[in-house]
Amino acid sequence: MDMRHEATHLAQQDSARKAAAANAQKAEFLTLRLGSEAYGIDILRVQEIRSYEEPTRIANAPPFIKGVVNLRGVIVPVVDLRIKLGCDSVEYNSLTVVVVLNVRGRVVGAVVDSVSDVLQLSHDLIKPAPEMNTTVDTSFITGIASVGERMLILMDIDALMSSADMGLIDTHNV
Repeated sequence: MDMRHEATHLAQQDSARKAAAANAQKAEFLTLRLGSEAYGIDILRVQEIRSYEEPTRIANAPPFIKGVVNLRGVIVPVVDLRIKLGCDSVEYNSLTVVVVLNVRGRVVGAVVDSVSDVLQLSHDLIKPAPEMNTTVDTSFITGIASVGERMLILMDIDALMSSADMGLIDTHNV
């Protein structure tokens, strides 16, 4: 009886290890739209999604920093990713939302055209971003995934939000 119990226990452990390995090879991304492009960010960075409200403007801030909002007593800087990433047009409508992110222990809001869903992608669906010899900074793009008929640009929101030109997060204390 002990050998059968032990064999069952070992089979259960093996099954649990395989399931854990399969989950480790998948990641979840919140998909969002910026202009006509679809982007994905790590769902673990998303704190909440809020409707867009006009932030309080900060003097001398770059154009992509829209200002700050008070989120339950926390003053949160709001970045318009459409302006930051050079989208052709920036319109504020009923689909415009602010994705509240937790980036390196700091809460930051990101304005996007809309959010769609959360996708679970296995690592074999994610291809490396192409290298481009331009002056465009693509260091925040971690990969590109084909999802059905659409291409999803996966971005490292930590790298983007903590870049030097953003000036939002002190990278020396991280």
